[in-house]
Amino acid sequence: MKIIFGSKSGQSFQKEVEKQKEGQVVGKKIGEALDGGIIGLEGYELTITGGSDASGFPMRSDIAGQRRTNAVLSSGTGIGKVPKGVRLKKRVVGNTVSQSISQVNCKITKEGSKKLDELGFVPKPKEEKPAEEAAKK
Repeated sequence: MKIIFGSKSGQSFQKEVEKQKEGQVVGKKIGEALDGGIIGLEGYELTITGGSDASGFPMRSDIAGQRRTNAVLSSGTGIGKVPKGVRLKKRVVGNTVSQSISQVNCKITKEGSKKLDELGFVPKPKEEKPAEEAAKK
């Protein structure tokens, strides 16, 4: 299971959770707090904001449980822009983390005493895209 978390500066980091520590994440719901120590963020507190299962279906906070289901949606997670009044049936996953969840998205709610770069989370340098290079010429 991967945990993706964002810093206050807007950088995102990804860390794989060890198999022995996955039990600390399983059973938590979207919006609940998570100890950052399970991925090497000692003193940090994370809040679960979403995730997706192994097939890529997104988690929704308004669907209870761990099940995958077809839901009739008009907006929100798992659905793009639709005209007003249109509702679509989409397959989504419930709000509880289970063994089938492969990615958990989080945000930092409480920072520890050490900075992220001191803990080994160094942001990648931004790469220029080909369109930007062509525009500069």
